[in-house]
Amino acid sequence: MNDFDFLIGSWNVVNRRLRTLFADSDDWETFPGTTTCQPIFNGAGNTEEIIFPTLGSCGFTLRLFDTEREQWSIHWASSRSGLLFPPVVGTFTNGRGDFYGNDTHESKPIKAHFIWSDITPTSARWEQEFSPDGGQTWESNWVMEFTRA
Repeated sequence: MNDFDFLIGSWNVVNRRLRTLFADSDDWETFPGTTTCQPIFNGAGNTEEIIFPTLGSCGFTLRLFDTEREQWSIHWASSRSGLLFPPVVGTFTNGRGDFYGNDTHESKPIKAHFIWSDITPTSARWEQEFSPDGGQTWESNWVMEFTRA
């Protein structure tokens, strides 16, 4: 239930995001971020706000632990749209978190996968990948490298 305790506090984030999805592109943009994560429900949840100063936008994450299923759900919202994206759901195994969900890209259904890895007291890595073919192939499109502030 306390899998995300490592994330509590303030972080500097280096973001790498693919500019064009599903086009065999290798054109990535890099931009900074700062984030603060706070616990709720005695560790069974947390909230996180990330600020992207060079983009003029923010993101908000709500993570909740389903005590019956023993799974996390991760909900993301962007200040650019004001919309809450569909959640990804999953667990941590051997220090790695894998979370899957259904979403859309340009009105087409896709699968989303969030990966938490390389977790230490002072650093962590988050990666997002999408699949346009039901999970047969995956394209990494956003990587965040966290360093404790």
